[in-house]
Amino acid sequence: MKRPLPAPRDARGLRPLAALSLALGLLFGSSAFAAAPAGKAPAAPKGPAVEEHMLANGMRVLLVPRRLSPTVSCGWVARVGSANERPGITGIAHLFEHMMFKGTHVIGTRDYALDAKLIAEQEAVMDEMRAEISKLREAYRRGDLDDITKPEAKTPRMKALEAQFDSLVAAQRKNMIKNEFDLVLQKNGASRINAFTNEDMTFYFYTLPANKLELYFWMEADRLKNRVFREFYSERDVVYEERRRSVESTPTGKFDESFNSTFWDASPYSWDTIGWPSDVANITLAQANEFYDRFYAPQNLTAVLVGDFDTKQALALAEQYLGSIPRGQNAIPEMITTEPQQLGEKRFYGEAETNPSVEIRWHAVPSVHKDVPALTVLQTVLNGDTGRLRKQLVLGDGPATRASARLDDRKYEGLFAIEGECKEGKSPDEVERAVYTQLDRIAKDGVPEDELQAAKNRFLTTTYRQLDGNFFLMLRYGVADARGDWKLADRLSDDVQKVSAADLQRVTKKYFTRENRAVATYTRKAGSEPEDPVIAALPPEAKGMVKQALGRVAQAKDAAQLQQMLQRMEAMGAQVPENMKPGLDYVKAKIQARLAELDAAKK
Repeated sequence: MKRPLPAPRDARGLRPLAALSLALGLLFGSSAFAAAPAGKAPAAPKGPAVEEHMLANGMRVLLVPRRLSPTVSCGWVARVGSANERPGITGIAHLFEHMMFKGTHVIGTRDYALDAKLIAEQEAVMDEMRAEISKLREAYRRGDLDDITKPEAKTPRMKALEAQFDSLVAAQRKNMIKNEFDLVLQKNGASRINAFTNEDMTFYFYTLPANKLELYFWMEADRLKNRVFREFYSERDVVYEERRRSVESTPTGKFDESFNSTFWDASPYSWDTIGWPSDVANITLAQANEFYDRFYAPQNLTAVLVGDFDTKQALALAEQYLGSIPRGQNAIPEMITTEPQQLGEKRFYGEAETNPSVEIRWHAVPSVHKDVPALTVLQTVLNGDTGRLRKQLVLGDGPATRASARLDDRKYEGLFAIEGECKEGKSPDEVERAVYTQLDRIAKDGVPEDELQAAKNRFLTTTYRQLDGNFFLMLRYGVADARGDWKLADRLSDDVQKVSAADLQRVTKKYFTRENRAVATYTRKAGSEPEDPVIAALPPEAKGMVKQALGRVAQAKDAAQLQQMLQRMEAMGAQVPENMKPGLDYVKAKIQARLAELDAAKK
């Protein structure tokens, strides 16, 4: 991603991507909130009035006027993610997230004609480089090479072409105005300029002063009509390095990726959003242009505006600017690949430099399915300080140091996962059996009415929080729209209140069967040290981020850079849920310790 941002896990059950740099998505996690009393069911929170408009070119516009502050949170979502890729171009949707900040014909360049010429020359050299890479692949298949990515595998011709290509990139960079898209927005008071990509969507957003609303429409129409993929191959390499840091350099990153592929048989959810390394390293500009023309057409986009504006004026601006984008000529392909019914339990075993743990996944349902409310309530019954997993698996003689449940209902398929980390002296098998015991009790005995109502109340607490600010509402409706229908975000609150104990028994019996599950068991690699207890106690989605941050801190040699990191950590403190703060505090302490080391080295 251009800047790491978790896909917000709102009431629709979205999976958080590990990133604390903004941390806003994790504010939606139910585990971050204290239990609400059972009591009488409170009224389900009603969403604000939403105006839905369809422009002539097929682009949907959602307008939500709210005069809480003189600002407008603006975003547009492309209904395309890694699920819309295919083998050979996995990771391309995520790459687009990076490229869409590179500028346009007028933003990001001093001379667009020179820019276009240099891009064409780069592509001609790259064509010759691809021919050389094809030769290396053939040598690899014959067994003459063991790794085509090693520097010593390069032919003299490849080295000469790389030097020629690098000179063209250097010329292009001299002609660029780096980060001008962001700079224009920042000079006009924009904040939270960011984007994220997941399996089903790519979302671009920021907040502007209310009197800069026309700037938003001009900027977004310009980059949708006149985008320029500058530094395409350099940025592709950046994404490849991001993959190395986030997947390949973490204790369980590759295992998680492999387990995900084990879980899915046919679904394109079987590869991670970051893409397979061989694909990421070889995506071409021509493939990117083809992907863009198909999936970034207006009829596949929805703009969402929440804040202080007049709806008539906003709609007129939308029609003037966004409506000027030509309708796409290519049909958006319907997703026809459906995950077949799993025939038997799958088991995955891994040894890693981590504490012993277990993850159990069951195939569940997509976002629009009628069983989502019941599975949402079940997730809430299991999670939280008063949830069954903590009470039965963590407290007292329970076998786990932590345990959590996650409904991940995506656009086309869904899954339900329960994870648990072992206490010292306990085994993953014990944690796994304890999980099944709790699910069997629900299937057999149901959930008492007071416990059921308490879970519903906790869910409503998270929903109320989503309605607090314009920014979260903008994300809420855009995400729901990309999942299938923006109205789902408001409808779920009412549907959750209708869930009965019998519904929980029914879905537990239906989905949580042995033949419908896959189990990943992790044991500590021989000779590896136990995981740092502070990191071990963090939620799973935070661990990777904290470890990456600690690695950067340990390697940092610039005190100014560390001070900037510390300032960002301090600034985000108020946005981080309580269960994430130990990780944030731990990183801050390590930064301060590293600063002390650098200071001592000077003396």
